[in-house]
Amino acid sequence: MITESTSVLVDIRKYDGSLSARWTADWLGEDEHGVWLGTAQGVFVGSATGGWTSRFAYVMSVPRGEWWTATFCVDPGPEMYCDVCTVPEWNTDGTVLRMVDLDLDVVRPRGGEARIEDEDEFAEHQVMYRYPESLVSKARQTCEWLMTVGRRGGDGAEPFASAYRYWLDLIR
Repeated sequence: MITESTSVLVDIRKYDGSLSARWTADWLGEDEHGVWLGTAQGVFVGSATGGWTSRFAYVMSVPRGEWWTATFCVDPGPEMYCDVCTVPEWNTDGTVLRMVDLDLDVVRPRGGEARIEDEDEFAEHQVMYRYPESLVSKARQTCEWLMTVGRRGGDGAEPFASAYRYWLDLIR
């Protein structure tokens, strides 16, 4: 059974199975937008190239059945950082979350407008990993949707407009 004190291993891979990022987050709860995880400042994030330490605390929204996750950071981090990925999958007891990073990111800096990042990496990996056309199409479609709903004032689309603030307040 998942409780607020449950730790979740977030395991993100590249399309070839190599490690993109792995860290431990705290399960905060669920709402109509999905599961919410919290990560404190200073948590080690492992990667194929070694790793880094999180520079600020953040919460991650993990929607059900969607091709993205959204991270919302405390100041001075970006207000919103969305990863286009395969549909996140949970192990049976909810302690491990896995997905494949599809490179495209939609970022909204604090006080700024949303923008797409890593389009060059996406193009490079399409060739290197031989992404199927259906995956390329779904990733682009998801990225375009995130740009629309993730823009400042994005027609009140949640959790991008304000719902995330409740969860951020839990980790401050």
